[in-house]
Amino acid sequence: MSDGAAGQFLCRSDELAERGRGVVFDLLLWRQPARGFALRIDGRAVAYVNRCAHVPTELDWNPGDFLDAERRTIVCAVHGAQYSPASGHCLGGPCGRNGLIVIDVHESDGQVYWYPSRDIAPIEFDDGPEATSTEPCAP
Repeated sequence: MSDGAAGQFLCRSDELAERGRGVVFDLLLWRQPARGFALRIDGRAVAYVNRCAHVPTELDWNPGDFLDAERRTIVCAVHGAQYSPASGHCLGGPCGRNGLIVIDVHESDGQVYWYPSRDIAPIEFDDGPEATSTEPCAP
């Protein structure tokens, strides 16, 4: 877990099917609105910023669809860059040696949490003096 920051609820564990659709959620990257996504790969939850390392565009073909047809790699829908779903490292295409930005995640008691870092923070919605939320976007 990053920097001792509190975990942010992302989704229920059963919402992440093995090599299935990703769960997309809002966050701040360098204090700017962005999205993240989580997948289940080889039995564990992983999460990344939804941004191609080649050109800062979202990766998914359709909302939540990040993996290629064989469900082996994350593929940028715009540029075709390929990334390892287990590590976020570039496997080929225009991403060169750059990889995806990893978001620290942890599963506990049937729920998945993500952890803020120096560069990644939750978005807080202020609907009044007592209302803040970091609920994830619907997949």
